[in-house]
Amino acid sequence: MGSRVGALVWRVGLAALLVCGIGLLPWLSQTDPALTVLKARSADRDPTPEVLADIRGQLGLDEGPLPLLGQWLSGLPRGDAGRSWISGAEVTPAVLQALGVSLSLMAVALLVALCTAAAVCARTLYLGAHRRLGGRPVGGSGSAVVAALPEFLTASVLATVVGVQLGWLPALGWYGPQWTVLPALALGLPAGAVLGRLLDDQLPGAFAEPWAPAAAARGLPGRSIARQALRRCAPGLLPNLGLFVVGLTGGSVAVEQIFDIPGLGRTTLQAAIAQDLPVLQAGTLVLVALAAVTTAAARLVARRLIGPALRDGALQSLHRPTPTVRRILPFVYGLLLSVVIASGLPRDPLALDTGARLQAPSATHPFGTDALGRDVLARIAHGALDTLLLALTISALALVAGVLLGFLPTLSGPLVDTVNAVPPVLAALLVTAVRGSGTTTPVLAVAVVAWAPLAAHTSALLRQERATVHLTATRALGAGPWYLLRSELLPAVLPPVVRHALLRLPGVALALASLGFLGLGAQPPSPEWGLLLAENQPYAERAPWAVLAPAAVLALLGALAVTAAGAGLRRPRRRTEETSTTEQAAPAPESAGAR
Repeated sequence: MGSRVGALVWRVGLAALLVCGIGLLPWLSQTDPALTVLKARSADRDPTPEVLADIRGQLGLDEGPLPLLGQWLSGLPRGDAGRSWISGAEVTPAVLQALGVSLSLMAVALLVALCTAAAVCARTLYLGAHRRLGGRPVGGSGSAVVAALPEFLTASVLATVVGVQLGWLPALGWYGPQWTVLPALALGLPAGAVLGRLLDDQLPGAFAEPWAPAAAARGLPGRSIARQALRRCAPGLLPNLGLFVVGLTGGSVAVEQIFDIPGLGRTTLQAAIAQDLPVLQAGTLVLVALAAVTTAAARLVARRLIGPALRDGALQSLHRPTPTVRRILPFVYGLLLSVVIASGLPRDPLALDTGARLQAPSATHPFGTDALGRDVLARIAHGALDTLLLALTISALALVAGVLLGFLPTLSGPLVDTVNAVPPVLAALLVTAVRGSGTTTPVLAVAVVAWAPLAAHTSALLRQERATVHLTATRALGAGPWYLLRSELLPAVLPPVVRHALLRLPGVALALASLGFLGLGAQPPSPEWGLLLAENQPYAERAPWAVLAPAAVLALLGALAVTAAGAGLRRPRRRTEETSTTEQAAPAPESAGAR
């Protein structure tokens, strides 16, 4: 009970710290909030001292940030979040309306994600349910390509091709269910591919537990065995599913911008740019509350799925047996990526040729040219050096931080929820306010949030591993905590988390690219991939190669990361585990959570 109270206090303190930090945003950035509000209200109006003084008087800015923050907090118990500094409208109805739009979009996108995840792991489910999974090679290149698709690029293509050219579905606005299809596809496909890969990584371990062959020997149909395997793996994925829910609600800023959807992410972004503090604080507080509720629901469902085995220490160790892998695939993808980069490095990424604008791929320009006649291959290659190096660095730091904090769930749980409630775009704006704009802004913004999924994954796996039979027996034989950590917990938890970190590598590159797409990252004429996509996106219909080429390289990076994760670090199976798998005849459906 004491730990729960402490976690609640820690969660409330973090939320208060975040909201208070946002309330100090104009003063931290040392900008005049009256000038920012004036530009948002009327960009053509001259910022004379009289006009600025009038705005300060209307908003009470002369009193300083603390009285304003106290006044805003005092209205929250009554459901009053103040009035917008820009429009003067009440904040609470506007934020709740935006939340309703985002929740509707999230529900449809989550359905798309679950269907995508089911398609990714369908083959593993079928083979495992029919006891034909042994030696299945690790692939996943197709899911890696889907996972590496930039959401903003997918949204742009869907809006242009499906919405405008073909006219099958509406491309702009938010007026009914048919308006949710295209943005839900743009959001759900990459998220579902990542979830499917995580599930596909755990399923072989579930099918290798004693209950699965016993169930098959008793004649249970394959669909029942597959359903119980899903139930066995779900508790380890529910925390990350909760993170996806919050990310789909507040983190879909680029998609909401492209489709002109008045969701919470777009509302929060516009409030942050205009420094409309009441709207920004209310939107952030709603996202933090949504993260807390989602996490609590995911934890409750996980406990219900596992059953009393988590309390009684009766689980089997859920890790993937070492399969026969196609180790050639990572080298093939790595070689292709190296060839692309090596081919473009000798070329000048900044050379302009206005007479060769938007030229199709040719021998002179293998990837074509952009709107200024610059060689796309050269810009991809030179941008890859910075993008890949930054993505690798951030992923390594996120892995270390995620594992360390994952072993401290009481500390990291509320911190994960709070951090995940902050979209990378908002984090970039906060970093810009404190440090100013520059090349480090997107790096710091992505690094602040990149560790959260890995910490949630580590905590979920650790919670189950501590409840396994062999760990209980090892502890009963006198093993100390350091021995258990070194010889049992780390070998069981690290391999899937490292594979998860590799799977997230394209996502980190995409997060950097999305900030560049929204103008919060690198600035022209930098060849950074996000800026590259942002510059060429308006010409996608006339010159599709200008956006398809960098998107294909991102997909290639995703395929490389996934296959390298599959062929990389794995926990060796103990002899005792192999013996128990073949000799144990009695099923353990209650301990496995498969009832």
